[in-house]
Amino acid sequence: MNIEFENAVKKILELVGEDPSREGLLKTPSRVAKSFEFLTQGYHQDPKEVLNNALFSSSNDEMVVVRDIEFYSMCEHHILPIIGRVHVAYIPNGKVVGLSKIPRVVNIFARRLQIQEQMTEQIADAISDTINPKGVAVVVDARHMCMEMRGVEKINSTTVSSALRGLFKSDDRTRKEFFDIINSPQGKSY
Repeated sequence: MNIEFENAVKKILELVGEDPSREGLLKTPSRVAKSFEFLTQGYHQDPKEVLNNALFSSSNDEMVVVRDIEFYSMCEHHILPIIGRVHVAYIPNGKVVGLSKIPRVVNIFARRLQIQEQMTEQIADAISDTINPKGVAVVVDARHMCMEMRGVEKINSTTVSSALRGLFKSDDRTRKEFFDIINSPQGKSY
């Protein structure tokens, strides 16, 4: 990132009573700066560009589900990790998107300071606005270190958020099919 960021990390180390010049901490400011650059790279990426570069005409009008997309992010309130899985489904409307683009969109939004509810909505809206499907569903199931490492200290508690668009919101059967798929036992389906 830059020297300003490294100096800020040095100051934080001093404020907690550490000596930033001791052997184990000498390179910590640089490492933290590089980590933050990586962990916040989503601010410099456009999900619509990612999706538009892999759109293909298709007559398929059945549900497409990409489930168990592992992610990590950082909460905007405490800058502590959020770790979890995202499940995304859409119903094509003349176009399908390259499957790898769905996890890429998840990463773009996860690599920003976030709250889970907002990230869930952002993923759904990016897909809905860009590929114009008949419906989009996103479910995020995650652990928040701000709840586990501090505050209430509830280890292994999870938060589940969802965003439903189009047929997933208006049609009970479509919504049920999606939830049945993402809640089915994990394992190879081939």
